[in-house]
Amino acid sequence: MTLIDPRAGIVDVFDVLAAETGIPLDGRAFITRLGPPLHQEFIRYGLDEDTIAHLIARYRALTPRLVIPRTVAMPGAVDAVRAVTSRGGRAVVVTAKFAPNAVAHLDELGIEVSAVVGDLWSTAKAAALQEFEAEVFVGDHLGDITGARDADALAVGVATGPISAEDLQAAGADVVLPDLTHFPEWLESYLLATVH
Repeated sequence: MTLIDPRAGIVDVFDVLAAETGIPLDGRAFITRLGPPLHQEFIRYGLDEDTIAHLIARYRALTPRLVIPRTVAMPGAVDAVRAVTSRGGRAVVVTAKFAPNAVAHLDELGIEVSAVVGDLWSTAKAAALQEFEAEVFVGDHLGDITGARDADALAVGVATGPISAEDLQAAGADVVLPDLTHFPEWLESYLLATVH
């Protein structure tokens, strides 16, 4: 939950999947663990790979109808992205989410970014960050901090997801912000410091 808060719709999707399959999927528990790929969540239920693949495909198919309309931008998200682009920077989203749904979320909320790279988690994010020559990577999960560190990008944690500020710091975040409303001011001070 770095840029968006999709929790309400995710619970709805899990309820539909549970009703369709008879598997006791718990969306309310899942939204307390957002960040890692869906595959990791479904493994918790001891399901075989074919069932997991079916659930992921169905989840992705239901997202445009059930999740995107109920998703809201995180406080400060729009201004945080504008803080980057208004200074000539590129805002690139690197996410574990399915890329087409990530793009649809951003489009719905009017969050304009240069690129979206999906289906990447933790250290796998580093290659995309390096490809886009990311200087700073902002995220709310330990996997985001790991990806940033592996890409030699400055790791900025925001404590708006399931991971506490203390745990983000302990994982190696260079900076931890309480939320994105603090990002534009931090970015301004960071850019001033790098110029001098």
